[in-house]
Amino acid sequence: MNVEFINPFLSSMLNVMSTMAQMELTPEKPKLKKDEVAMGDVSGLIGMVSEQAKGSLSITFDSALAIATMKGMVGEAPDEVNEEITDLVGEITNMVTGGAKRMLSEKGFEFDMATPVVVSGPDHTIHHKAKGPVVIIPLGSPTGKAYIEFSFDE
Repeated sequence: MNVEFINPFLSSMLNVMSTMAQMELTPEKPKLKKDEVAMGDVSGLIGMVSEQAKGSLSITFDSALAIATMKGMVGEAPDEVNEEITDLVGEITNMVTGGAKRMLSEKGFEFDMATPVVVSGPDHTIHHKAKGPVVIIPLGSPTGKAYIEFSFDE
């Protein structure tokens, strides 16, 4: 997997969370993911296609972190994951991908993005469309964890 693709998404995720929700996330050690079961409670998944690569990105939040993110962004939040939270996760997925798209464009990588799909619930699954390995990076915070996953065709 091309590390040049990963860093812009990670950087964009950290930027979106700090500027929009006033939350600092700490990246932990990346690892290969072996199955399709999500690590958290609500996930946004978006596909990306370019002449150089095809892949997908997902961002998964623990429910407590998703709720705290909404509170940080709009000043209030529901007590549990609901449609407002799933909409928010879809919007964050869009913002992160858009930020990464700008950074990658500066390096000569252009790609089109699909509309994010949001899935939630305990043990939900994430189906990456690419044929390559899935790399997952946990992001820690005092409120809970987020997980960013990437998969690109080899």
